[in-house]
Amino acid sequence: MAKSSKTSLTSSQSAAAVGPYSPGIVSGDLVFLSGQIALDAAGDVVGATAAEQARQALANMRLLLAEQGLAMDDVVKTTIFMTDLNDFATVNEVYASFFDKPFPARSTVQVAALPKGVKVEIEAIARS
Repeated sequence: MAKSSKTSLTSSQSAAAVGPYSPGIVSGDLVFLSGQIALDAAGDVVGATAAEQARQALANMRLLLAEQGLAMDDVVKTTIFMTDLNDFATVNEVYASFFDKPFPARSTVQVAALPKGVKVEIEAIARS
């Protein structure tokens, strides 16, 4: 079986990666987006609440997908990392405003901490 190629996916409208990873990888007809946090293009944290941060993380996701000619409807799976599951309902409300039915498959987990002290990080897999 031939090895599938992979290409890094970035957006000039998003912050650079905060470590040795690609914001996204395209491999075949799949797009793997690294966890998006609430950073603006300058790399500054946007928002103080989990809802504000989820909105920015999802906006960053939308920018990366657009670079590949994709939209949020092309997302098939997400994982949400939160530092406090008490924010689940408000993050859910923001999340629902970015996706249409059928919603992507999703996992949500509470973690001890996230990069830059944010409250929410969201990763995704999309299909082109």
